[in-house]
Amino acid sequence: MSKDDSTPLSDESMPRHIAIIMDGNGRWAEKRLMPRAFGHQAGVKAVRKIVESCAAKKIEVLTLFAFSSENWRRPKEEVSLLMALFMTTLQREIDKLDRNNIRLRFIGDRSAFSEKLQQKMAQGEAQTQNNTALTLVIAANYGGHWDMCQAFQQVLDKMATGELKEQKITEQLINQHLSTAGLPEPDLFVRTGGEQRVSNFMLWQLAYTELYFTPLLWPDFDQQALDSAIDSFKGRQRRFGHTGEQILNKLVTL
Repeated sequence: MSKDDSTPLSDESMPRHIAIIMDGNGRWAEKRLMPRAFGHQAGVKAVRKIVESCAAKKIEVLTLFAFSSENWRRPKEEVSLLMALFMTTLQREIDKLDRNNIRLRFIGDRSAFSEKLQQKMAQGEAQTQNNTALTLVIAANYGGHWDMCQAFQQVLDKMATGELKEQKITEQLINQHLSTAGLPEPDLFVRTGGEQRVSNFMLWQLAYTELYFTPLLWPDFDQQALDSAIDSFKGRQRRFGHTGEQILNKLVTL
């Protein structure tokens, strides 16, 4: 019997931030002898279910890898379809996110997108900026290498103009200039589709993240599958460089 996704899994070990690579839309469609576009449309429905489930479970941040900087290498027809689907999804979902007190945020290099799409992204962020439930982060034209490079460049530029007086690069300084500044680092990383790699996604931020891989194709990833990923996370001991004994002793003294 599946768990009731409307009931929060109230536990101190729940992840604050879940990051997901949504892989397998095309293969899902091909298995059904349908065009890849059919799979991407089914993937949008899966996004809606997972966003609703994370909000119900009181997850603070959900980051979804929607379009990587490497995805431009796909066939032109598929890229065009993805851009059109991105626009129509935003037009349809922004008001719904706002009504449900969900904040929308985008990370990635927006300059490659059409002006109309960039405006719609900015509109969605502005409309939902004061919402306080789930923060939904969409990584679009995003890459971990890009994120670190742009952070380093910002720091160097500020040092050159005198805006930054310190001359030492620190982790805190870099964190403040990453596209995810102000957000907690991911606790749980999920990749659907059977591949077991992070594919240039949030490379800096995933340093101590628990990794979870599933063979499920993204359109098949539902609330029950999300619960399985969270249960796996809750069963792990996160040591952050300490020994298991140190962690247990700390729990005993709490």
